[in-house]
Amino acid sequence: MAGGLAALLDDIAAITRAAAASVDDVAAITGRTSIKAAGVVVDDAAVTPQYVAGVSPARELPMIWRIAKGSVFNKIVIILPILLLLSWIAPWSLTPTLMLGGTYLCFEGAEKIFHSLERRMKRQEHSTVAKSAESPQSEDQLVRGAITTDLILSAEIMVISLNEVADQSFWIRTVVLALIGLGITALVYGVVAILVKMDDIGLAMARTDRATAQKFGRGLVRAMPVVLQVISVVGVFAMLWVGGHILVAGTEELGWGLPYQLVHHLEEFGTGIGGGTLGWIANTAGSLVFGVIWGGIVLGVVALIKRYLVPVFSRG
Repeated sequence: MAGGLAALLDDIAAITRAAAASVDDVAAITGRTSIKAAGVVVDDAAVTPQYVAGVSPARELPMIWRIAKGSVFNKIVIILPILLLLSWIAPWSLTPTLMLGGTYLCFEGAEKIFHSLERRMKRQEHSTVAKSAESPQSEDQLVRGAITTDLILSAEIMVISLNEVADQSFWIRTVVLALIGLGITALVYGVVAILVKMDDIGLAMARTDRATAQKFGRGLVRAMPVVLQVISVVGVFAMLWVGGHILVAGTEELGWGLPYQLVHHLEEFGTGIGGGTLGWIANTAGSLVFGVIWGGIVLGVVALIKRYLVPVFSRG
């Protein structure tokens, strides 16, 4: 009897150790995979604040909370089951799907750069209509627009993540993707909430009786437009880098190895001069340049379609 109890306890201990090891594995895989999606996360954090610009301060956080809940629904209820099904019945489709997402990132990044250069060349104000002159949008419309944009970015985050755990078991893939979806949503919209309330925090500090707090508060108010602009620029370059890297790796996997070889040689050259850090910078620069080129090509194709094909079908 004692021997049977000891054996049972040994079995329980072994199961516990295996479970603990699995949890450690999931945590490690989740951490590594999250890093791969960092570029899209930066873009997500850079895009979202525009949807609450001009909104009453009292409604900013409730709107962000609604958008965050929509983002969780996008990732867990819509995207996760579809990707798991694809990884089961058509794993070959993951690379092309990932490349489509990378193409979208490159296109969006190139479009933002093009419009920025166009505005500079014309030396005029931003081409979009000012908020005050726009027809007013309801909070529901703004939230729906933000959630729709989030769906695209969330899909890219989840596809990138799935590509990193495609060789794991079904349950590990499921748990890792769910954790990434929840964790990245909390991170992005937590940061967005802080960003959009910084002005209010600065104003509150500027109204206090303490001179130091007043000075810091006024500085915070003046700094926030610059901070948001920097985040926007970083988001554009992150899109081009991540999208370019996805396409470079994907084209090599599908049989066209020239882009990968060029970027790889550039990385080796950088590593030979300045070690791993410079090698990483060279790899990133090469991927970014490829992203700009590919995004520019797609942008040109889209412009031609809009100019020549859309009017034809509209008349028809």
